[in-house]
Amino acid sequence: MRDKVIKPDQLINPDRGLPEVRDRDIASPFPEVSEILDRAIAGHRLSLQEGALLLEKGDLLSVGLAAGRVRKLRHPGGVVTFVADRNINFSNVCTSGCRFCAFYRPAGHPEAYVLSYEAVHRKIAEAVEAGATQILMQGGLHPGLRLSWYVGLLKGIKDRFPVHIHSLSPPEIVHLAVLEAIPIPRILVLLREAGLDSLPGGGAEILADRVRRRISPRKIGWREWIGVMREAHRLEMRTTATMMFGHLETPRERILHLDRVRRLQDETGGFTAFIPWSFQPRHTALAGKVRQPASALDYLRTLAVSRLYLDNVPNLQVSWVTQGAKVAQVALAFGANDFGGTMLEENVVRAAGVTFRMGSAEIVESIRGAGFHPAQRDTNYRIIRYFHEKEGGGSHA
Repeated sequence: MRDKVIKPDQLINPDRGLPEVRDRDIASPFPEVSEILDRAIAGHRLSLQEGALLLEKGDLLSVGLAAGRVRKLRHPGGVVTFVADRNINFSNVCTSGCRFCAFYRPAGHPEAYVLSYEAVHRKIAEAVEAGATQILMQGGLHPGLRLSWYVGLLKGIKDRFPVHIHSLSPPEIVHLAVLEAIPIPRILVLLREAGLDSLPGGGAEILADRVRRRISPRKIGWREWIGVMREAHRLEMRTTATMMFGHLETPRERILHLDRVRRLQDETGGFTAFIPWSFQPRHTALAGKVRQPASALDYLRTLAVSRLYLDNVPNLQVSWVTQGAKVAQVALAFGANDFGGTMLEENVVRAAGVTFRMGSAEIVESIRGAGFHPAQRDTNYRIIRYFHEKEGGGSHA
């Protein structure tokens, strides 16, 4: 069954937010889908088969409304959070050569760069001045940057700025461990002692090696990604999990990805949030090789199924960076409870030709316009500030 074509604007009333949902609106034309959705709302844990069925047969609105109901049960106050942050890519040099990435450059390329400590400090100073509490730093797999360089970077930041350092994804951690011939747990301890507070979920893509061999053959496999996160959680370092979908994976592999995140969360409880986002093909080696990039409707369905499947991950974050503000607003009715970060700077998605920008004031108004109550949080989802009616978010970073 094909979904009726619906534009995001049609789902949002600027005066009243998203439409009210009645119980009878959640009935699916497929009885088996309705049964799965009813059980999910009641707290039943979905199986791989049930999750795949929702992706393949679940009509968009029924799945989305069920996910919205689950979000309301988990976050009953109607509060939607965001974090003030900056994303700093301290280098674009990377040996991985992922086919989905338009940002990286090989060592020696005329456009290759490594930021100095001073340049990073200037960027952080600007972010702190604009109200940022979190710094996200990632830099690819640089063959010449040793552990001592990262330790110096982290210590220098902590000596100068009162920020949470949410940085270095699992592929970067494994790269450092191999480069230095030091076990991953020890690498994490040394980085934590230098100032690393938590890890982002980058490098997950799809946690299925069939897909990874095709889109990032030189990057770590799914077991290593999970292994780094397990070790970080054992050290009581919180992390996020991500999924980049809409390229060469199957619906079942998307669910397999969710299942592997859920299994580790059962074991450790260390994931604070899940962030799915759709592949942006422009300027990448996969451009023209993907049959049909993920649409906004595919994004919303996948986000909603993520909320239903990940019953042990507390927070689900929208991806306004790839989808834009309108789709992100709709996503709040499809299971998401967090609007992500202000991202004063973003380079990787922009390299693929997508340039959505939002500051804290725009985020506050987007949340409010969708009928929810905006609040600023820290990296660990503790509320820093609630925004009252007619109160903006400060600077337009």
